[in-house]
Amino acid sequence: MGESSRGRGLFVGLTTLDLIYQVEAVPTSNQKVVAQDVAIAAGGPATNAAVTFAHLGGDALLLSSLGQHSMTGLIRADLATWGVQHRDLDPERQASPAVSSILVTAATGDRAVVSRNAVGAQVAGDRLPADLMQALKEHRFDVVLIDGHQMAVSEAIAQQSRALGIPVVVDGGSWKPGFEAVLRHTDYAICSVNFLPPGCDSADVLPYLRSLGVAQVARTHGSQPVEYLKGEQAGRVAVPTISPVDTLGAGDIFHGAFCHFILQLGFEAAIAQAAQVAARACQSFGPRRWMEAPPHEETPRFPKPD
Repeated sequence: MGESSRGRGLFVGLTTLDLIYQVEAVPTSNQKVVAQDVAIAAGGPATNAAVTFAHLGGDALLLSSLGQHSMTGLIRADLATWGVQHRDLDPERQASPAVSSILVTAATGDRAVVSRNAVGAQVAGDRLPADLMQALKEHRFDVVLIDGHQMAVSEAIAQQSRALGIPVVVDGGSWKPGFEAVLRHTDYAICSVNFLPPGCDSADVLPYLRSLGVAQVARTHGSQPVEYLKGEQAGRVAVPTISPVDTLGAGDIFHGAFCHFILQLGFEAAIAQAAQVAARACQSFGPRRWMEAPPHEETPRFPKPD
């Protein structure tokens, strides 16, 4: 591990502004409903993973595209509240950040999501901050997580990290074009049941990932056990049985917790501990209420722009 005993994580990908409503039922066409509860938070797979990693005691640096739109102030404030530092891939961007509207059904915790994601906000791989790449070379990160929403940037970071022996974790929520280039430099791939590479059915996913050279792969199935391959060893890890209040961001939280625990534990144990954290998060509304009070502000541990 690097200089910090807390663990230092670099999280690369998508940041959104999430508008989250708890409703009795998702409205039908032309119907209006009154929400039972509402939450506003920074969202996106890498973003929620970074917040989770920081909450569990790590130093988290998020690399994503935000820009200068007035709505980014809400995102930056939320990240600062939870102790996540941010580097902007596109600081001159004037357009709105990605905004997600999310309806969570109160009785089941199921969510319906409308989002723009990173469409139209892709950044070229040669636009990485030079000091950030230098920080990688100096082993100032202990783990890197990539969610696939900034593929060119992610490929460059994954290749550099693999060459330096820094473990790379991929959050495979769904297949995205170009993912195979990142996966070739990946140590741990943790994918959802919705992650289906071209030409693969459900049974092919884990062998496909192993064929790309990913040493340890796992696949989550909601409330069902997590399947995994570790070398030639296949197995399952049970997940807690709960009555979910809100499943939004459960996978993101799982990945952030996995990044924390894999720095301390073996693969199967890290999966089991991450499942415990994700289950706890699912028992309250919104992506933040499961956590205790925000951490005290500390001196930044990451490189700042020149």
